[in-house]
Amino acid sequence: MISVVHKGLIDGWSRPFNGVVEPHVLLGVLLIGAGVGFLSGAFGKGGAAISTPLLHALGIPAMAAIASPLPATIPATLLAGRGYARAGHVDRRVVRIGVIVGVPLTALGAFATRWIPGEPLVLATDVVLLVLALRVLLRGHERDESGVDDVAPVHVSRLRTVAVVAVAAVVSGLLGNSGGFLLAPLFMNVLGMPVRRALGTSLALAAVLAVPGTIVHAWLGHIDWSLTLVFGLAAVPFATIGATTALRMRERSLTLAYGVGIALLSGGLLAFAR
Repeated sequence: MISVVHKGLIDGWSRPFNGVVEPHVLLGVLLIGAGVGFLSGAFGKGGAAISTPLLHALGIPAMAAIASPLPATIPATLLAGRGYARAGHVDRRVVRIGVIVGVPLTALGAFATRWIPGEPLVLATDVVLLVLALRVLLRGHERDESGVDDVAPVHVSRLRTVAVVAVAAVVSGLLGNSGGFLLAPLFMNVLGMPVRRALGTSLALAAVLAVPGTIVHAWLGHIDWSLTLVFGLAAVPFATIGATTALRMRERSLTLAYGVGIALLSGGLLAFAR
């Protein structure tokens, strides 16, 4: 039986292995899918930004680790986002603007991976996650001091919304994720959204932005569908559980859990990257 690491070295970093996968690797993918699914539902992320470095650490070639979880984020984010929408935590105006701006830019970013190596993108994922997690922690402390309410109305600037979605869409296309890892913290920090509204809006928009990225990465041959299937079997149900858990938490607790969890994960992956 050929190991994933060996097969990846044979085929090259830029190709999915699409071969016989050892059972312990499939188990690892299943566990990663469950954990990432829960976190994505709880923290308004598609989850691919977290799964990319974890799958790569498991021995999966970089580009396959980037692109293979992406199709599974579509049903996962749709189911998780439904809970937030029912509770009134989705800004539909931001979602409409985001779809118009984000869909073509996500496809553009995904297409650009044809010329950009996968290894630097995995490292970039970790760095961006760490910086944004620290900013969310700082923002959570400031909001707690100011006593801002989670249900307080927030005026969202159209220009800022376009800028935020444009940046997130291009980067998400490059990194093979649905953009939630950038959208949620940017919605909080730049647009001033309360945490639950930011997470719910992020999930709703991320489900749409995952579609063009999936199409382009599939066309480029970056997706290993066996990985997608195993990952999705765990990620989809656990995303719903994560969303339900988050909706029951207090705003400060949810913000701190988001910031600490993502900071520890990204910092740990960076520490072991070398």
